Amino acid sequence: MRTTRDRIRHALSFEILALLIVTPLGAWLFHLPLHEMGVVTIVSATIATLWNYLYNILFDHAMLRLRGDLRKTVGIRILHAVTFEAGLLLVLMPFIAWYLGISLIEAFLIDVGFALFYLIYAFCFNWLYDVIFPIPQSQRSA
Repeated sequence: MRTTRDRIRHALSFEILALLIVTPLGAWLFHLPLHEMGVVTIVSATIATLWNYLYNILFDHAMLRLRGDLRKTVGIRILHAVTFEAGLLLVLMPFIAWYLGISLIEAFLIDVGFALFYLIYAFCFNWLYDVIFPIPQSQRSA
């Protein structure tokens, strides 16, 4: 299992890098002022960071219980990214609609756009993170 310090490094680096990419990209794609997209992305990132921390602990415990190992196959990485984003979509959609003063359908479309970005980003980031910061050999299985 990863340490609390490692999980915090993971969550913060994930969100900071994503904000630097998605804020200007989202403002451009959805024709919104940069400051409005900035508020949406910062609030969303804060919620996502907390969800990221909790979700990864739960996912690791589930992997240890079901597989006895923390190593992820490509299929498990895909499952991990998709289920993370699905949970986050349900939480963020009402906030986006409220803050931007748009319908839930419009917020859904924006949120799906974010989710598609983050789905690919999460898969790549997490894989690269595991390469750069591998789980120590002694902690790979319980």
